[in-house]
Amino acid sequence: MLEPIAESFLEIQDQFLQEEAREKGITKAWDLPAVAKEFHCQDLLTQRISLWKGDITTLAADAIVNAANSQMLGCFVPCCGCIDNAIHTVASIQLREACGRLMVQQGHEEETGKAKVTPGFNLPSKYVIHTVGPIITGTLTTEDCQLLASCYRSRLELAAEQGLKTIVFCCISTGEFRFPREKQRRLSYVRSWNF
Repeated sequence: MLEPIAESFLEIQDQFLQEEAREKGITKAWDLPAVAKEFHCQDLLTQRISLWKGDITTLAADAIVNAANSQMLGCFVPCCGCIDNAIHTVASIQLREACGRLMVQQGHEEETGKAKVTPGFNLPSKYVIHTVGPIITGTLTTEDCQLLASCYRSRLELAAEQGLKTIVFCCISTGEFRFPREKQRRLSYVRSWNF
């Protein structure tokens, strides 16, 4: 059994991470221009979607999405540049603890295509939605594509269940898990969601 982390450590850590966030700057996701405005589109969907390139840990939203591993405990590779590592680093040790509690309650690793939600802790977003994408080890298969689609569906379903309105998505499995980025862009589709 691990010893609980000292409150004095958590206070210092939180102060440090919150100051670091203020120095980096925080972008409010709801203030980003919609695709409709940027690209002169007229349909309803493009009026509710924004595109943004930058550090996801600096976005204020109801939730950001994390491309997690099946242990849900953050990246295990020191100094890795993956989104999982970035989110866990900025959110704090409390995020790893929250994910650990979820995994103990569940009793098994997170399945590919499923999603879990945790608080955002020191992130400017209230929550983090964690999902595990498919790991591509050879030729991309139909099952890989179906699992990836399930990742996006499960995140949206979980967001709807939680009443979340502003959700920041990242690409799932395109980094360490090697899902071809171009293929993901072609596979992307949006279902009708009433947020």
